[in-house]
Parts: sequence; structure tokens; C-alpha cells
Amino acid sequence: MSSPTTTPVKAGAQAALCVGALGVVFGDIGTSPLYAMKECLAQLAPAERADGVLGILSLMTWALFLVVCVKYITFVMRADNRGEGGIFALLALSHSRHRTANHPGKMGLTVLVVLCGAALLYGDSVITPAISVLSAAEGLKGFSPAFTPYITTIACVILAGLFWFQHKGSKTIGGIFGPVMVVWFLTLGLLGLWHIKDTPQVFAALNPLLGLKLLLSHPGGAIVILGSVVLTVTGAEALYADMGHFGRKAIARAWYFFAFPGLLLNYYGQGAYVIGHPDSTANPFFALAPPGWSQLALSLLSIAAAIIASQAVISGAYSLTRSAIQLGYFPRLTITHTNADQVGQIYVPLINTALALTAIAVVANFGSSDRLASAYGIAVTGTMVVTSYAFFIVMRHHWKWPLWRALALTSVFLSIDATFFVATLHKFLDGGWLPIAIAVGVVAVMHTWKSGKTEIFRKVYSNEITETELCNIAGSKHIVRVRGTGVFMAGNARGTPLVLLHHVKANKVLQETVVLLSVTAEEVPQVPDSERLAVRAIGQGVWRAIAHYGYMESPDVASLIERIRDAGVPLKPNEATYYFNREMIITGGEADMWEWQKHFYSFLSRNARQARDYYQLPPMQIIEVGLPIQL
Repeated sequence: MSSPTTTPVKAGAQAALCVGALGVVFGDIGTSPLYAMKECLAQLAPAERADGVLGILSLMTWALFLVVCVKYITFVMRADNRGEGGIFALLALSHSRHRTANHPGKMGLTVLVVLCGAALLYGDSVITPAISVLSAAEGLKGFSPAFTPYITTIACVILAGLFWFQHKGSKTIGGIFGPVMVVWFLTLGLLGLWHIKDTPQVFAALNPLLGLKLLLSHPGGAIVILGSVVLTVTGAEALYADMGHFGRKAIARAWYFFAFPGLLLNYYGQGAYVIGHPDSTANPFFALAPPGWSQLALSLLSIAAAIIASQAVISGAYSLTRSAIQLGYFPRLTITHTNADQVGQIYVPLINTALALTAIAVVANFGSSDRLASAYGIAVTGTMVVTSYAFFIVMRHHWKWPLWRALALTSVFLSIDATFFVATLHKFLDGGWLPIAIAVGVVAVMHTWKSGKTEIFRKVYSNEITETELCNIAGSKHIVRVRGTGVFMAGNARGTPLVLLHHVKANKVLQETVVLLSVTAEEVPQVPDSERLAVRAIGQGVWRAIAHYGYMESPDVASLIERIRDAGVPLKPNEATYYFNREMIITGGEADMWEWQKHFYSFLSRNARQARDYYQLPPMQIIEVGLPIQL
């Protein structure tokens, strides 16, 4: 009798995961029909639109199949780091040795390449909201030409509202994301079917030779055509990045049963419309709906889908930033948790403001989705190339595949990714420089911050005081032990923090209970609660506590202190005093950094969120000691 009751529960849970995946994972790629076909047709002469559309459909079909179905779902999504995916999961898996952010080393080629891929995602987080919302708003022109002068303003207002809403969190609106996207993909498919029934010959586009024939017949414009076709697969990276929220199976089911058929039917429906109306210059997506109120309803639904697509990449930028901070590649920033029940729902004010201002400025400057499409694609294809490279390293060093096998698969992926990347380079001067410029700026921050932290770590802990020597200092008759607890934040989980030595040297006193607390970031997404904290006694009332957090978690020192007390350390959390080093960077030293990086690191260090605030400790229980360091 048990099986009939358990099966529906499992089926219901799987269905809920699939619907949730539609709302979070497929928003970006799901809104591509708004502009992808229109941009591809713009590369053809008016006289050849009816014949060329079959070649375009063929290229779109096989791009979706090879990039999404084969590369990401079949292979890349198997490279999970304890269930999590994304660019930093590949970085962790590709490391031949396990390292933590608290024991930094020199950045090799693989790390630098992966950081470039991560940086490109910030450019995508600007362009995706801009083009999605602007394209959706342009649909209002089909309902009434009176909207035409106000399209840019409407798009900017929608973006401003979307980014303003971020501080409230996605818990409220998140519940309707999935159902709206179910309606969206059903609408895509039904609109496509409605037009396909009158022109079933569009299914000839399933033949890949038609796409190849189109490219060969346009030797001078093949690259430009491919640069527009790539808009079909923008958002594919989200399938892998958001894998930890829903799991590979739920994402695969949502893709094959909803997203993929909905997209294909809609693209083929647009192709059927173009064949039947070869002289039409309207956006074939909105032309699928009858004029009047039906087009208005489709435009409003498109705006809702565009907002959902934007929400997904914005939230992705927050998660990417937190991971970079935890791994030591980004300065500490204010991070707010917007949902106590979901650790992944966070808000990063500085990133939100930067994305909002840039996205709104992009819409105001470009003014139309036609112009904005010229800036879209470089960041996406660049990230795809980086993913293929990092995946090769994972196959070789983590999965231990033989070279010939890993190289054969990677060659297939890179031949597709590199072709698309080269095909988008012609867009550079027309706006493609924008995501590249954003990525260059982000890489400069990441590389400088990591290099500076590496140099500081080397200088501060080059002459360690051993635990035995620390016991001798704590037991010295020249040191007065006073009541209370001193918690000294230690960057090195083995050494003695300089702030303790400065405290003893200056004051000649030490608390009865001393805790050396190290908060380490591991290269895994989450650390099991049973492995969170390790506490041991050093002697003379001195204890060492080492806390472990994953790169998708935020440290909670207040909770750690409670657990340290429960582990047997005699302390009262409300009476503890926390000691921090405050770096005072001086340039002109012999650090292995460019001079501009030294000045830039000094600027970043001064403006980064202080450790005392990052750990959210009571300000009245904190003492900071200045630590001059010359780079």
C-alpha cells in the first residue's frame, strides 16, 4: 500500500522542481525569440528572406541542439561540485591541489582564464536585462504606434523598478516565476503551431545542410549571420550555473518537455510567418499574434518574461560576487540575506546599483533592440569558450580521462564556441566593446585583490610565532592575565595573529581566555554542519578555533562564538572582545605586483567593507589595531 502514496509525492516534487527551473533557469534563453529571428533576418536581403529563413531556422535548431542538449546538459552539467555548478565550480574542480582562499597561491593560467569567464558574466548581467526588457517593450508599438516615442522611457522605468525591488528580495515574486514561465513557453509553442499548420514545409529546416548551404551562399556575410544566430543560445550558461538549486535531472526535464519544444515551435512559427509574408518588416515574434488586444496581451506577457529573465541574471551576479569574495578574488562588500529560509537569496547593494545604472544607461544610449543586439553575444560566447577550456581541465585532472578522449570532446565544443565567438567580434565597434570593458574592469579588480592578499599573507606570516612560543608568552610572569575573553581573528589557521602580539607588547596584559579564530573559505559550495567548526586547546587558556565555509555561504561569527562556547571554551559571548588587524597599505615596496596594482589595491583596501562589519559583530566589542604593510 505504500507505493501508491509515495509515487505521487515524488512525482509532485519533481514537477515542482521542473516548474521552478522554468522560472529561474530558462528566463534568459526563453526570451531569445523576442529578438533572435528578427536580428538574423536583418542580415538577409529583402528578396531572399523567404528562402533564407529555412537556412536560419536550420542554424538555430542545431545551435540549440549542439550547445544546450549536447554540451551543457549531456556533458558539462555532470561536472558538479557537491551538486553545484557554474564557473567557480569548474575552477574548484580544475585545481589539481585543494587550496583555500586563506592559503592563496600564485594564479596560474587556468585560474586567470576562469576569472575572465566569470568577469564576462557581469557584462551579460548588464546586457540581458537591457535587451530583454527593451525588446518586450517594443512590442507595444504593434498595438499602437502612439507608444513608439516612449518605448525607451518605458524600458528604463521597468528596469529602474526591477532593480529597486531587489532589496526586498525575490521571495514574494519568486512564487509566480515558474507558473508565468509555464504560460510563456506554452504561448510560444501554441503561437508557433498556429502558423506552422499553414506552412508545414518549415520542418525542412531540420536538415542541417540547409544551414550550411546558407552560409556557403553568403561567404562574405556568413560570420555576420552566425553572430546573430548565437542570440538563440544566450542563457545556456544559466543551466549550469543554477544547477545547485534544482538538480541536473529537473533542469533536463524542464528543457526537453517545456523549453526546447516551445522555443523550436516558436522559431519555426516565425519562419512560417516570414515565408507567408516575405515583404513584412515587422518583428516576426509579435506578428505571430493577431493585431489589437492579442498583441497587447503578448507584449505584456513578454515584459513579464523579460523581468523574470532579468531577475535570474541579476541574482546570478549576486551569487557570483559572494563566491568571489569567499574565495578571496573580490573585496568584501555588504551582503544582505533577503530570505531566512533560503541561504541563496541574497542582495548586494553595490553590485545592484552598478548593474542598474549601467543597464539603464545602455538602454538610453542604444535606444532600440536592433542597436543593442550589436553589443550582445561577445560576453556569452566568451564565457562558453572559457567553460569548454575549464571543462577540459576537469576531464583531465579530476575525472582522469585519457588525453585523446578529453581532447576529442573539447575539440568539438571549442570548434562551435570559437566559431560563435569569432562571429561576434565584428560587433566590437558597434557596442560589443561594452561587455568586454566591464569584464576587463572586473578582472583587474579580481587579479589585483588576489595578488595583494597573497603578498600581505606572505609578509604578515613570514615570521610565525609557534603555538609553543605563544604558550610561553601567555604563561610569562611579565604578562598580567585579566578577566574576560579575547577573540583574535587569525588569517592563518596555524600561526599567531599579529594583532595579538601587538596587544601583548603594547598593554602587557592578556585575557584569561584567548580564542584564535580563523574563518576559512573552502573550494566547495557548502560545508556540512558537522564539519563547520574545529576547536582545540593550545594551553595556558589559549584555544584555537577553525571555521570552514563554502564559497556559497556567508560567515556568521556570532553563531560561531555560541558553538565555541558549547565546545567547552569558558567564554561569555556578550563579554568577549574581538581584535582585528586594520591594513594600512604603503606602496613603493618590493612586492611582486605592478606599481599601478599597488595603488589600486590600496584604494580597494580602504574602500572594502571592513572585516568587523563583514562578520556583523557588535561595534562596542571590537578593537582594531593598525598594521602598516608596504607592498
